Formats: sequence, C-alpha cells, structure tokens
Amino acid sequence: MSHLQRLPELWLWRASFFQGEGVMSYQPPFRADIVGSFLRPAALKQARTAFQQGAIDAAALRAVEDREIRQVVAQQEALGLRVVTDGEFRRAWWHFDFLEHLNGVTGYQGEQGIQFQGVQTSAKQVRIDGKVGFNPAHPMIEHFRYLNSVATVTPKMTIPSPSVLHFRNAGKIDSGVYPSLEGFFSDLADAYRDVVQAFYQAGCRYLQLDDTVWAYLCSNRELEAAQARGLDTDNLQAIYAEVINHALADKPDDLHVSLHVCRGNFRSTWISEGGYEPVAETLFGKVGVDAWFLEYDSDRAGSFDPLRFIPEGHQQAVLGLITTKVGTLEKPEAVRARLEEACRFVAKDQLCLSPQCGFASTEEGNNLAEQAQWEKLRLTLDIAERFWGRG
Repeated sequence: MSHLQRLPELWLWRASFFQGEGVMSYQPPFRADIVGSFLRPAALKQARTAFQQGAIDAAALRAVEDREIRQVVAQQEALGLRVVTDGEFRRAWWHFDFLEHLNGVTGYQGEQGIQFQGVQTSAKQVRIDGKVGFNPAHPMIEHFRYLNSVATVTPKMTIPSPSVLHFRNAGKIDSGVYPSLEGFFSDLADAYRDVVQAFYQAGCRYLQLDDTVWAYLCSNRELEAAQARGLDTDNLQAIYAEVINHALADKPDDLHVSLHVCRGNFRSTWISEGGYEPVAETLFGKVGVDAWFLEYDSDRAGSFDPLRFIPEGHQQAVLGLITTKVGTLEKPEAVRARLEEACRFVAKDQLCLSPQCGFASTEEGNNLAEQAQWEKLRLTLDIAERFWGRG
C-alpha cells in the first residue's frame, strides 16, 4: 500500500489545496503552515537525560531521536499538512545548537540565562572568539538529510537568522579577531551565504530563518537594554537587512526562504512587546525573503496596518493567529474575522495562516499538552481550508 493510501481520507482532498482558490500548488509557504518546533515526547526527554548522565551513548540517543522524528513527521502528514519539520527534536535550543557549530563561535555556560516574563532560561550562551564561517561538517546538514529521507511532503529546515548571533552577543565578540564590526558582519553574511547553499545541496527547498531581533527592534524596552549594553541601534535595521540579503544573493529560484519574527517563546512566556510599525518599511520592503511568519496572537503584536508595506507580488505574510502558549482553542470565526481584517492591507492571495510560534522553542516546551498541540494544527488546517477554499 502506498503512503498516500495509508493517510486518512481527509489528507487526500487536502493534498490538492494550497495557493489560490481552486488551484493546485505545492510551493511554500502553504495556506496552512507551521513554524517548526514540537513538544518533546517523554521517551526523547528520558533518552536525553540518560545521555547527559552517561547511561547511554550518542548512538543510542540518535536512535531514539530518529524514531521520534519519524513519528512526529508521520503525525504531521496524517493531519494533512503539506510541510513537516523534525520538531527540532535533536536540539535543546532553537538557536544555540546551530550557532555554536559555526566556525568562530563557542558555546559556554554563562552566569545567568535570558530573562522572560517571570522566568529565566538556563545560562547557555555563545561568544565569537574566531573568524565566523560555515563549517562544512555542521551537524544540522545531516539532520536535514534525515528529515528529507522520512518525509513524503515538503520538509522545512529551521535555523536562527544571522542577526540573532549579533544582537545579544555584540559584547562577546573578540576585539582581537574583529577590531571593527564591519569585518564581523561581512564574515557573518558570507557564512550564511554558504549555509544557504549547503542546505540547498543537501536537498532543502524550504528554509526558515527564525528571528527574534526584528521584534526587539520594535520594543522601546529592548532597545534601551541594548543601548545600555553599548550597542548602537540606529542602523541595525539596514545592517541586518543587508546581511540577510547577501546571504540570499545566490539563492536558487526553487529554494523558498521565510523569516519568522517572534517576540520570545519559552515556557509559554515572552520577552518583547510592540507592533511592527518601527521596522515594517525595512522588514517588508527591503528584506528579500519569500515569506514572513508574523506573530499575531496577542495585542503585543499590534495591528495589521504595517502589512501595507508588503509589496504586491509573490511574497507571503503567514499570520500567526493561533497561539502556541496555551492549549485553549481559538474560535474559528474570530480567526477568520482577523484574516478578513488583514486583507485590508495585503491581498488575500498573499496571506497564509500558522500557529504564532513553535510549541517548544527550547526542550522544556510550552505549557500545553501534546493533544492540544495537534488540535491547534488541525484548527489551523480547518480555518485555512474554509478561508481560501479547497483545490
């Protein structure tokens, strides 16, 4: 029996549905899309603890990871999603696990973690102590290859955006390596250019850059905190846009790259507040990605007005109207009303729907049950199908 025959009947009629009402298309982003991370299953958490305690070796841990990734991919496909991720099951963090495997970047345990609303992360940090560059042996290239091998729909790889390495770590750049930031940003852009090509060569056709920094640039409090750290924030929008655009300069036409903007996601809490207006003209008008995944599940994100800066054309705004921070399901009619409101500022054909963030940006995960996680995704699919129609 083929894979398609094994999937629920619901998937079969969903498979013809995506961009454009009544039009079959399989190009990302999809009308019902996902951000990336999933709650870690108990077996995976137990295996990781056992590995840290020396009770099992790396090969045994990888076997558990492989099994749980196969399962979470199958669950996503069974729901009817046209895109799947590995749930970030091989990571403890959404960003550090990737960044510390770049050349010139070292992970270490600092004195304190990142402060969220009422809770603090563990003290993991990174510093830049060498020339930044892409490491051809970066483990996440192989992580994607495995995901690609077990997926029958589009596999998406999620990695931190280059701006993430700079914003909170500017004070941890070795001045002996980089006497000026100009050299650092040049190497960072080149490194990510190589990253993009490496994932493409590994078979990736849907790559997502996760980025909290654009949201921090919308927050007066975060800007003041950055300035207190000695960071010149005046030109950061232009610098980050240039770095991302350089990284994508050689992007093949069939590689779709999205930028996910998040205000923080740790144990159902957040960091920043503020609408997109302060960055909208640069973010939507000058950053050359194919889509923006935008957090819109609370008042912290402001109004849809900044979407007016999205140019007409192929670029998509994927609206994160379904929260991943609590398990309570949104009312479909309320979400559809918000989609209609967004259509006042950007064409309906340039909109998609997704959860606001991943369900577990770190291995601890958000405060909701696994069943609620899947119900949220089912709701996302159902609303999208009713709003854009079936193929």
